[in-house]
Amino acid sequence: MAPSAQDPPLVYLLHLNDAGAPDVGGDIINLPAPIKPYTLRFAIQGASSICREGKLWINVPEEGQSFERENFRDIPLNPSFGRALHIDIKISKPGTYCYYISYTPLPPFTTALNAEPPKPTRTDSFYVTVAPSLAINGEPLQLSSLSVCSVLSKFLGPVNKWDAYMKYISQKGYNMVHFTPLMERGASNSPFSLFNQCNFDPIAFPGGERDVRAMVTQMETEHGILSLTDVVWNHTAHNSEWLQHHPEAGYNRLTAPWLESAYQFDEALLDFSRKLGALGYPTELKTVEDLLKVMDGIKIHVIAQLKLWEFYILDVKANVEAIITKWATSDVGAAVAVLKGQGYNKEMTLQEKAIFLAARGMRDADRLGERFRKYIDAEVGAAFVQLDFGSAPSSDDSDSLAAAEKGLKSVLDEINLPFYKEYDVDIAEAQEQLYNRIDYTRIADHGPKMGPITEESPLIETYFTRLPLNDITKKHDPKSLAVANNGWLWANTSDFASSKHKSYLRREVITWGDCVKLRYGDKPEDSPYLWDFMAKYTTLMAQVFHGFRIDNCHSTPIHVGEYMLDIARRVRPDLYTVAELFTGDERKDKVFLERLGLSSLIREAMVAWGPGELSRLLHRHGGKPIGSFEQEFVTRGAAQGEMIRKVTGAPIHALFMDCTHDNEVPTQKRTPQDTLPNGALSTMCDCAIGSVVGFDEIYPHLIDLVHETRTYEVPPDSLESPTAGIASVKAIMNEIHSKMGKEGYTEMHVHHEGDYITMHRVHPKSHHGYFLIAHCAFTKGTERGNFNPVAIPRTKVKSLGTWSLEVDGSPETIKEVMEDPTTLRGLPSKLLKLDTPRIETTDDATIITIGEVFPPGSIALFETWVEGFEGTELDSFSVSGAEDAFKNTDLKALNYLLYRCDAEERDTSDGKDGVYNVPGHGALVYAGLQGWWSVVEDIVKGNNLGHPLCDHLRSGIWALDWTVGRLEKLSKQGHGGLEGPIAWLRERFDKIKAVPSFLVPRYFALVLQTAYVAATERAISLFGENIQQGTDFLKSLALVSVQMNGYTKTGSLWPDKEVSSMAAGLPHFAVQWARCWGRDVFISLRGLHLAVGRYSDAREHILAFASVLKHGMIPNLLGAGKTPRYNARDSIWFFLQAIQDYTIMVPDGQKIIQEKVKRRFLPYDDTWFPVDDPRAYSKESTIEEVIQEAMQRHAQGFNYKEANAGPGLDNQMRDEGFYVQVQPDWETGFVSGGNQWNCGTWMDKMGESDKAGNRGHPGTPRDGAAIEITGLLYSTLKWLATLSKEKTYKWSSVKKSDGSEITFEVWAKLIKDNFERCYYIPKDPKDDPKYVIKENTVNRRGIYKDLFGSTSVYEDYQLRPNYAIAMTVAPDIFDPEHALGCLELADTVLHKPLGIATLDPADRNYRPNYINSLDNDDFATAKGRNYHQGPEWLWPLGFFLRAMLTFDSKRRKTKAERLEMLQQLAARMEGCINEITRTPWAGLTELTNENGSFCSDSSPTQAWSAGCLVDLFYDAEKVDV
Repeated sequence: MAPSAQDPPLVYLLHLNDAGAPDVGGDIINLPAPIKPYTLRFAIQGASSICREGKLWINVPEEGQSFERENFRDIPLNPSFGRALHIDIKISKPGTYCYYISYTPLPPFTTALNAEPPKPTRTDSFYVTVAPSLAINGEPLQLSSLSVCSVLSKFLGPVNKWDAYMKYISQKGYNMVHFTPLMERGASNSPFSLFNQCNFDPIAFPGGERDVRAMVTQMETEHGILSLTDVVWNHTAHNSEWLQHHPEAGYNRLTAPWLESAYQFDEALLDFSRKLGALGYPTELKTVEDLLKVMDGIKIHVIAQLKLWEFYILDVKANVEAIITKWATSDVGAAVAVLKGQGYNKEMTLQEKAIFLAARGMRDADRLGERFRKYIDAEVGAAFVQLDFGSAPSSDDSDSLAAAEKGLKSVLDEINLPFYKEYDVDIAEAQEQLYNRIDYTRIADHGPKMGPITEESPLIETYFTRLPLNDITKKHDPKSLAVANNGWLWANTSDFASSKHKSYLRREVITWGDCVKLRYGDKPEDSPYLWDFMAKYTTLMAQVFHGFRIDNCHSTPIHVGEYMLDIARRVRPDLYTVAELFTGDERKDKVFLERLGLSSLIREAMVAWGPGELSRLLHRHGGKPIGSFEQEFVTRGAAQGEMIRKVTGAPIHALFMDCTHDNEVPTQKRTPQDTLPNGALSTMCDCAIGSVVGFDEIYPHLIDLVHETRTYEVPPDSLESPTAGIASVKAIMNEIHSKMGKEGYTEMHVHHEGDYITMHRVHPKSHHGYFLIAHCAFTKGTERGNFNPVAIPRTKVKSLGTWSLEVDGSPETIKEVMEDPTTLRGLPSKLLKLDTPRIETTDDATIITIGEVFPPGSIALFETWVEGFEGTELDSFSVSGAEDAFKNTDLKALNYLLYRCDAEERDTSDGKDGVYNVPGHGALVYAGLQGWWSVVEDIVKGNNLGHPLCDHLRSGIWALDWTVGRLEKLSKQGHGGLEGPIAWLRERFDKIKAVPSFLVPRYFALVLQTAYVAATERAISLFGENIQQGTDFLKSLALVSVQMNGYTKTGSLWPDKEVSSMAAGLPHFAVQWARCWGRDVFISLRGLHLAVGRYSDAREHILAFASVLKHGMIPNLLGAGKTPRYNARDSIWFFLQAIQDYTIMVPDGQKIIQEKVKRRFLPYDDTWFPVDDPRAYSKESTIEEVIQEAMQRHAQGFNYKEANAGPGLDNQMRDEGFYVQVQPDWETGFVSGGNQWNCGTWMDKMGESDKAGNRGHPGTPRDGAAIEITGLLYSTLKWLATLSKEKTYKWSSVKKSDGSEITFEVWAKLIKDNFERCYYIPKDPKDDPKYVIKENTVNRRGIYKDLFGSTSVYEDYQLRPNYAIAMTVAPDIFDPEHALGCLELADTVLHKPLGIATLDPADRNYRPNYINSLDNDDFATAKGRNYHQGPEWLWPLGFFLRAMLTFDSKRRKTKAERLEMLQQLAARMEGCINEITRTPWAGLTELTNENGSFCSDSSPTQAWSAGCLVDLFYDAEKVDV
């Protein structure tokens, strides 16, 4: 249906990847006809590297301008780190459009001042094709409604007889006629061998162009038929008069001197042919023995005599003479110096010398040409001789000269050796080709058996046309008068007459002796007359006809096709273009289709060798499978109510011909009876279809275009006439085909059973359709055969007709018809009406049983419909109202709607309910919509109706009931905000339950996608503007906040109330003690709470963890406040950093400092007691007091053994490990802690293997002063000092253990003054005295130590990613130059495809592959002890990139430089961008193994992995670009 003026603006959204390529898979981009202009919107990630100094170049003309293929306008790409970039292009005309992106690649991230900047470059070219808008008498005609009838024009007679044929063709239901060329023909009389391309055939059209225009107009106005003609650009008739005037338009020995050897070979073969008898060879070849004798003669009298190798090699004698003369008479010192510099070595072998000299001295070796074209530059050769033999001797030193000549000759002979081999290969191929071609033409039973070899019928088909010598041609160079004939090579799409090919010499071309191949060159200036003449021809064709079939398209230079079609489309913008390609490769087909803007490619039913292959072709071109998923999901844009359709890849559109004018007909290839099933099946396809005059009428033989002189039989008066063949049925089928194309019957089902093929084509919404049973007749037969009754589920059926084709295909009748002296006609035939098949209706299906009489060559046609089903209404209903239904959901409700892993579901339901398990597929990852969508999205993209989920949905409605039932249970439990989505889903699922089972997957997916989009868009709307306006990647990261924050009974933040809490990751850390980790929560809180605007959730987590402060620490494992465990030395510092971030990022955030919280334990008291003890929550503190207690306890230091220590708390840990010690060092200000038996930072893996003996041995103890703790401590001190000065914090100091006080400001300065000295490892060992360095322990320089003061000194010096945390929170304690240098090195060493390696690959302890289940005898890796010894974690990537942002920005002075900095960051997130869209968990994994490889023990979505990248976006948003 054509769009109306009232329709909202239509936008086609095309996402581009980081290479600028369309993100649509491998298919073509084919947009619909712009009956009403629409917008093509390119979407690029805002900080993509292709945006650096980037411009989108596109040749879509601006309004009011004409299309010029090389006229590209540039649109600057204005990057934005956190936002997608949109470029809108108005599409108002059909054609093919090209775009590419120019940009300057990102330079390496480096501190070097003299780094060479990258050079500007560009992406590949990409194409978008826009379909033409066809119409008959003003009525739109869809491409898939086209029914094309090919007419061999020369058999129609004069034009005054044509109307009867056009009327007949129209009556058969065709709506376009394809005419073979109507132009003046050459001497062969072939319609494809044109004498004059600009003159219509004077015999058929006495009035010339006027007659043709009148005929085309009458076809449309009176018969409703459009016109299509062949255009022939690749060759001209060998006797074209204009070619005599312009032999430069062909490939001759002047314009193509590389053909000289092929021409001499051709001449010699013709001469040998003339002398066959005289030389004693047979002149009529009847046996293979005869042919072998002739082949021996070719070797003796042609090949041996021609010495064709001279075209390959260099002339050794002449080259030796020239080089030796140069050596003896000239100073070649400069050349000698050059060769020395290029690596000459006198000790080289002969072969090495030959390679050396050829590489530097060979000239004119680029192509074939005249004999001995190749030569060695004399000066280079002389220099080579001088290096090999010394300076030239005196003229009387004949021995030295002879020695040099001999040595040089040996080298030149060696140079010639591969050229001789090349010649041997080529001449062997030429002999093979000659043998095969002569065998076919003279001997083979399937060949023409051309008879005796004579002057008129020579042994070979000549490759060259010799233009006559006359007054016109005598003014030309004689070499120009032999022009290469055209022909074809299988699967060849290049110009085989060019200098890049030796096809003529190798005799590979199947030549057409009546056609001369045209030489266009690279541009019009290379052959001006030819380009101009063909442009006039093309213009004339476009003025007259509605469409072009490009003849010999695969061999026509593609740039010529582009040029001519551009001219044609200026004349007729809505030109229909079609071609038949013989590339044998759909990837090559795609190139032609895109660059030429072809509307369709011709595909042929007659190439099928049996019913199975035919069914495959029908499936390929028949349409999408019945019940296919909606590919173009429509969303609403923000501007003017836009309707946005995401661009998806489209298959190549076919013009599927039951038979072309080049195909052998069914009588030849199969049986004449197969005409009916073959023709009927073709019309059922969802594409353009076609046939050729004579197919319907059952012509017995392929018509010889060149030699045939008879004319078509006069059209019958009636389609029921005995001479009309299958015309009456074809009329019915063509009418149905046109209807289905017009109304959008895009779905089909093809079934092959023995010699039967059934085809059902339906409308995807109304499900009205047509069903065909065809009994193929590839072989002779009269029996019905075995064919089971057909059951069509939930579908009503009505018979439209049953026919069988009876044909007299006896040899006698065929001979009689073939020998008709004047008329081309078909075999005698009759269409028999058979008994209507039995149609039985059951409760759930209609069963069709064909009669006992249904021989090969029979068809049965039915109309189908689903009673009481109105799919159009259901489609609209399925996608309507979701936005309104979801408008009252909050983020807590959306957690239930979208996510919830199995453990969360079971926790909420007391173990009763988990996620849905799909038979044959397995359990979904989530119970919510994301769990379904992660599976359905790929099913929809691939239209994978065979997926187990689709089978499950067709088998029953369990999934529908379960989805609604789950939400209803949650709602009854008091979880609010679900009522609207429940009602919306229930209403739509109730409707779906009533549709036929085979449609349930389609509608389930449609409803699910609508709900999923509504839910995610609702979630995004509840975040801050930075997220709402962000890139798809940022939105996906933000949605992890919804994923991770939800209610669980066992994982609350408080012991006495259920509140939403943040999971560390899913599904591993979802419930009970494993859900809430103090460290993970507060590393993630800034990104997943504060940066997205979830301030109340952030506050709740801060208060909850503040309530359980003990020992000056917060617990690493919260245990809902009931059983907190205090074994993490770093958690408190991430907690305090989060409070600091809260005060900065939240409006009035500083108020949190004064909020009060009940204390789980007594302040400043290390006593443990259970949660039901009266002391629990008996005291109250402000957050300010909690902060001060933490600072005070760390200032004084502490040493305690964990409460409840022992196997019940941790059965892996040794007793020593339960002791937690923290002690400040007042010489440096650093806080140290831990021991070699525990692991109190995030790198907390404890050895577990008895087999390897590592149980109780931490993988990474990290005792001492961990660099990230030092940085976080400094950040907190600096913050508190500022608050104290501002009088918003009570205290300004803490007391040391000796009773003295130290202010926050002094403590911070102490750290700053000592940090570089203690942590930095200088690049130059000479600087070691300035730093605390143990020289023999240094593994890598220019980095920061991971620890200071560890028991194991070696571990201090390891390169790990923890420095980046300190750089981010405390940048002013770092020397900026040192920091940048460390980041540069780590970018090379630690940065990996997705995350950051946890240890330097050069470290002796590096073990990058984590397999927790592997229990072997390897102490380092058994039971995953290497968790943090090289595996690549994702959350440190956020801090690493924030550190880059912090320090790189210090040296970026201009907006362009700052923009480059952001693009550097974006480039390093590419792996994460791909990961979050790939994984069914819709998050970022915890870690990967070496180089980004999958780790099966990783939690597949982790809070901090996403949160730390949201942090980066938040910071980057503030950069001024």
